Amino acid sequence: MLEFIQGEILETNPAYVVMHTNGLGYFINISLNTYSDISGKKEGTLYIHEIVREDAYMLYGFAGRKERETFRNLISVSGVGANTACMMLSSLTPEEIRTAIVQEQVNTLKAIKGIGAKSAQRIIVDLKDKLVKEGEEKEIVPASDNTSREEALSALVTLGFSKKQVEKVLDTLTSHEPDLNVESLVKQALKKL
Repeated sequence: MLEFIQGEILETNPAYVVMHTNGLGYFINISLNTYSDISGKKEGTLYIHEIVREDAYMLYGFAGRKERETFRNLISVSGVGANTACMMLSSLTPEEIRTAIVQEQVNTLKAIKGIGAKSAQRIIVDLKDKLVKEGEEKEIVPASDNTSREEALSALVTLGFSKKQVEKVLDTLTSHEPDLNVESLVKQALKKL
């Protein structure tokens, strides 16, 4: 499986790019977001998603991992194919798509060519919880000046507990005993969750 292709950009088009690397020329389908990022460049790197079917072998390339992850989330929804996902990423940025799904903005998704009301609702139903959970996990990446409370919060959310529920419990614990270490906080919080 290909992770990325790095090489010389021979040809660019709003729908595809041809990249030359190690004597091979790759035809890679792209979105308008990726086209904007690589337009005018002689060399570049695209993160790849491969689709292998009985009658075709297709490569989809993305300027960043976040866009590729959004693409993969979209094609996991029943009825949303690679071309539809690419159309969505050509119409909206990955962050705009995420926001539309998390905030249940059906009209924003319906405005994209090829997405009807039923498809928009299916995308929201299938992806909302997953994207909300991913967003919570990214919010609590430990920082270098992290406190015991923040590390305990991160650990408990990773274990699958709701961030809001964990924050309440940790607030209660730290208000009574502010000097608890991470291990003690996690153990006591687990008793209350």
